[in-house]
Amino acid sequence: MIVLNLCCDNEHLFEGWFASADAFETQLGRQQVSCPVCGSAQIERRPAAPYVNTGSGVSRQPPAAPNPIPVNADALAAALAMLRRLGKESEDVGERFAEEARRIHYGDSDARNIKGKATRDDVGELLDEGIMVLPLSPDDDELH
Repeated sequence: MIVLNLCCDNEHLFEGWFASADAFETQLGRQQVSCPVCGSAQIERRPAAPYVNTGSGVSRQPPAAPNPIPVNADALAAALAMLRRLGKESEDVGERFAEEARRIHYGDSDARNIKGKATRDDVGELLDEGIMVLPLSPDDDELH
């Protein structure tokens, strides 16, 4: 999993999480990457400070961003709307979520957005393996 600094044509800065640089380029080409603030699909990568693992055995955290982007209600609402849209466009793998997330992460399956069900233990194990997952509440339609 890689984290990229991105910017839309309206100069909104945000991060994107992707399985690889190739996955980002593929999604960008398909216009599947959009700004969480304004929805623009005109996105470009911005430089990021590298984090280098020296292997010294000393645990080091990457430096904090010098100027964090303030979160406002409109930006939060836009981000939540984007997550809901991604959820609707994702392949539902049901109870196989943890297994399929691992297959995608390790390159045994095509990179794509998936959704499904996982236990709390499964989510913890995925995160421990470096597989980024995000628990989301069900769609309003699924609640009724």
